[in-house]
Amino acid sequence: MNGLSMKLSARDALNSIGENIIIADTDYKITWMNTKAAKSLSAIAPLYGLTNAEEMIGLNMDFFHKKPEHQQLMMEQLQEGHRARITIKNKFIADIVVTPIKNSQNNEQVEGYMVMLLDVTSQAEEEKRKDALIEDLSVPLLNIWEKTIVLPLAGVLDWNRGELVLSTVLEECTSQKIEYFLISLRGISHFDDSVRDYLQKLADCLKLIGVKCIIVGIKPELALSIRELKDMPIFRDAHAGLKHIMKLQEKESSSSVLRI
Repeated sequence: MNGLSMKLSARDALNSIGENIIIADTDYKITWMNTKAAKSLSAIAPLYGLTNAEEMIGLNMDFFHKKPEHQQLMMEQLQEGHRARITIKNKFIADIVVTPIKNSQNNEQVEGYMVMLLDVTSQAEEEKRKDALIEDLSVPLLNIWEKTIVLPLAGVLDWNRGELVLSTVLEECTSQKIEYFLISLRGISHFDDSVRDYLQKLADCLKLIGVKCIIVGIKPELALSIRELKDMPIFRDAHAGLKHIMKLQEKESSSSVLRI
C-alpha cells in the first residue's frame, strides 16, 4: 500500500469515528477536519466572522483564543493528551481533547496535533443539562450514624455532576461537623479514569476539613479498576463500611480516655 493510500485510509477512519476531529500542524495551523467537524463548526464559524467551517482551514489556532500565549505555552509543554472544557463566544460549550501526533519512528518527534471537540452543545442546552443534574442530586444525604453521612449515587458520574456533589458534600460536612462520609457506588453505571480522579479529588478535599472518606457498594466488575485509589478504605457494602467506622470511633474514644 503506497503513502497516498495510507493517507486516504487514515482520513476515512477519522471520518467514521463520529466525533469532531481537527488536524493542525506543528505551527498550530488547521490543515484538515473531518466531515462531522465541518458540519458542527459551520454553526460556530459566523461567530468568528467566517462563512463556514471550510474557511477555518489554514487559520492558526491562536485565532480562536482570547489569550493565544496561554494556548501556546500549553501546546509547547504537551507530551500526552490534554483535556479541558471551553466556552465558545459565550454561545457554545464543549470538551476539547488535544493529542500530539508523533512520528512512528521517533516517538519524541511531534508532527502535528489532533483536536477533538466532544459534546458541543449550546449554552441553553448546557443549562438544561445542569438543571437535570441538580434534580439527580435531590436525593438527600443520609445521616446513618453519629457524625456520619452517606450519599448513594446512581447513573452516570460526569464532570458537572461531580462538581455539584463535591460542593454539596463539603457544605454538609462543614455545617453538620461530620467526621465520616460514605459514598456508595452501587448504582453507578460506568467507571473510568474520570470517575477515579473525581473520587480522589473528593477524598482529598474532605481530608482538608478533617473528614474521612469511605467508599462502599463496590460491585465485582469495579473492584479491579478502582484499586488505584489512595488513602480511601473500600468496602463491598455500607454495612461493612459502618462497622469500620464504629471500630475507628471506639479506638478514638479509648485514646481520649487514656489521655485524660
